[in-house]
Amino acid sequence: MDDCIFCKIIAGKIPCKKVYEDEDIFAFHDIHPHAPVHFMIIPKQHIPSLADATLAHQQALGKMLVMAGQLAREQGATDGFRTIINTGRVGQQEVYHLHMHVLGGDEPLGPMLSRRL
Repeated sequence: MDDCIFCKIIAGKIPCKKVYEDEDIFAFHDIHPHAPVHFMIIPKQHIPSLADATLAHQQALGKMLVMAGQLAREQGATDGFRTIINTGRVGQQEVYHLHMHVLGGDEPLGPMLSRRL
């Protein structure tokens, strides 16, 4: 996609602090981190959101999950981490290129969501 910021990062048109890259996925640090360790893992193929993923994407999506632990440890999240995939408007997805946030550090991250019951 010509106007997708993540596609531009993959293509090298926008600089980033790269964590990892192979033929299927790309990982880089978030420019507005919410934890001492905060990076994103994205498929190189443009998939707008998790809701748009199909079985044809399973290799890249599986690799994103498998690599999350290794990359989190390498970045300093040695005692656990959180993964987040925001999907669509209600999920507060901001960039419509599927991406998984990986967050961690030395201290617990706190509750995942505030309860509104």
